[in-house]
Amino acid sequence: MVHTGPAAMFESSVRERRLVMKKAFTTNSDQDIPELTREQLGVGVRGKYFKHFTQGSNVVVLQPEIQKAFPTSEAVNKALATLLAFAEETQRLTVRSKRTSRKRVAV
Repeated sequence: MVHTGPAAMFESSVRERRLVMKKAFTTNSDQDIPELTREQLGVGVRGKYFKHFTQGSNVVVLQPEIQKAFPTSEAVNKALATLLAFAEETQRLTVRSKRTSRKRVAV
C-alpha cells in the first residue's frame, strides 16, 4: 500500500528528521585508550594538598564515651556553644570592676 498526499509527505519528512537528529553512536573501548606506565604519570608529591585540606576542614576525633553522649555534629556544636556562653557569662560575673573601690573603715 502506497501513501500519497500530504500525510505521505509528512511521514517521509519525519523519518528524515529522525535520521538527522540521531547522533552517531561511538564507543570508547578499553583498547582505544593507551595504558600508562608509572614513569609516564610522573612523580607523586606527598602532602601536596595537605595544607589546603586542613584549612578547609575541622576534623576532630572524639573519645568513645564522648561519642556516645554526642552522636552527631549538631549535638557536639550545641553543647560547645552552650559551654562557651556559660564560660563567657561566668567570666563577666567574676571580673572585678575597674572602678576604685571604697576603702572600708575599720569598726
